[in-house]
Amino acid sequence: MAYFEQPQRILLPVNIGYMAFTVVLALLFNLMPWHDLAGVPDMVALVLVFWCVHQPRKMGIGIAWFVGLVMDAGDGSLLGQHAFAYAFLAFGAITLHRRILWFSLWQQAAHVLVLLLASQTLMLAVRMVAGAVFPGLMYFAGSLTAAALWPIATFLLLLPQRRPESVDENRPL
Repeated sequence: MAYFEQPQRILLPVNIGYMAFTVVLALLFNLMPWHDLAGVPDMVALVLVFWCVHQPRKMGIGIAWFVGLVMDAGDGSLLGQHAFAYAFLAFGAITLHRRILWFSLWQQAAHVLVLLLASQTLMLAVRMVAGAVFPGLMYFAGSLTAAALWPIATFLLLLPQRRPESVDENRPL
């Protein structure tokens, strides 16, 4: 079924406090001790991509840079590595947000996968320039997991913006 054949719901305006809450939750998830395991998604990157795609005027490169610096400080990694990658990620998501929203959720996930892989590649390049060794291809497994979580993240993050079904059913065409 093509995108234009799917019924579209009118969403309520997003609450800035909710956006901040989701970013803080993602930061807390990333700072948990399991972040070094293979396949664990970078939830901050996923949430940043989501808000940059769905609310590009409210979530931007500056916020992504700041969140990246917080992630760098909390993670104990090279200062600026996450900030640079998240700013690039936000730029890519904002640039492509209209194109991404045109597709189905799984096709959106493919676009998000490319953005997340590019972001991870930038982080890896910064680490390697600083003298780290290549961690292997399993380093990129988190991006695959995050892209697979895109439909679930979309449903959950848009949940507070959805109107009740009765309001959508009774609106005039």
